[in-house]
Amino acid sequence: MLMEDLGNKVVIPPRPSKRTLDLGVRYTPEFSCLPLKILMGTYLETIEMGADTIYTSGGSGPCRAGEYAMLHHKILQDIGYNVRMVVIESPNQFPFKFLKSIWELNQARLSIKAVIACIKRWWRKQIALDNIEKLSHVIRPREINRGMTTKVYREVLDWIEKAYTTEQVVEAEAAATDALRSIPQDSERDVLRIGLVGEVYVLIEPSSNHEIEEMLGNLGVEVNREMYLTGWIADNAWKESFEGVTARDAAAQYLPEVIGGHAQDTIGQTILCAKKGFDGVIQLAPFSCIPEIVARTILTKVSSDWDIPVLTFFLDEQTGKAGMATRMEAFVDLLRFRKRKRLIKAAR
Repeated sequence: MLMEDLGNKVVIPPRPSKRTLDLGVRYTPEFSCLPLKILMGTYLETIEMGADTIYTSGGSGPCRAGEYAMLHHKILQDIGYNVRMVVIESPNQFPFKFLKSIWELNQARLSIKAVIACIKRWWRKQIALDNIEKLSHVIRPREINRGMTTKVYREVLDWIEKAYTTEQVVEAEAAATDALRSIPQDSERDVLRIGLVGEVYVLIEPSSNHEIEEMLGNLGVEVNREMYLTGWIADNAWKESFEGVTARDAAAQYLPEVIGGHAQDTIGQTILCAKKGFDGVIQLAPFSCIPEIVARTILTKVSSDWDIPVLTFFLDEQTGKAGMATRMEAFVDLLRFRKRKRLIKAAR
């Protein structure tokens, strides 16, 4: 919506599929991480659909994610695709580069006031999308009819997508909220609470993690994902959110230095989950992601110190949904046994 408002003809990438990943694996280095491979496949699929320009986010600090755009562009050139790659850098760190990117995006040559209005409208829609997703995670483990939450959630996403003005977005969000809350629920059901932490891409993109939130919800788990797109954008666009600062403060005693990626967030958010009384934490990370490997090593100590079980999935093209489901079921069974044991002990 934002890109079209600024005068661009948008090619919507298809949802990442097995073909997407196969394309990415074919043209990227073997030990590159999963997000780089999926993005590579996505770029190739959108080029097939007619895209001639790719806008992507940049990066900074000791993490190779900041090099992705250059590597992707070089690979695309090597295999014969002459596309333009424009990197939108963080306005916090690279304000002039950011403004230049926005100017390039502004093909309609709108006034500054009009551009700001477009951005505000886009931001309100993004907030609505995140709010509805959060609500679905609360309702799914309590639904009486299995699969109803997922069905309704997909329907209401379409309502928000079709909304354009801020007023329409607010109305669509309210209607979506009512639709989800009207799903028959068992309020007495014993529901576990698990926090999801880790690298931003595999946390937010369902196709990269085999819809782990849906699988957990069907197991009777309320998922509390510790990172959403609005939070990630806020942290990188203007100032760190309260949650981001709090997580880094919590992690300071275990990892005081910035080592790239989301290592500090992963550690800090795990500690915050323990403080909030969560039953467990699941870490999601791309295979070969150095910051998350460091975080995983430290999480062993954090798990012991804060008495909270942690399960880690390192994801790549070899990760199967069935294998993940089996490990999750065992983890959830362990958490239920642990919870019952605590309740019995407290009752004595």
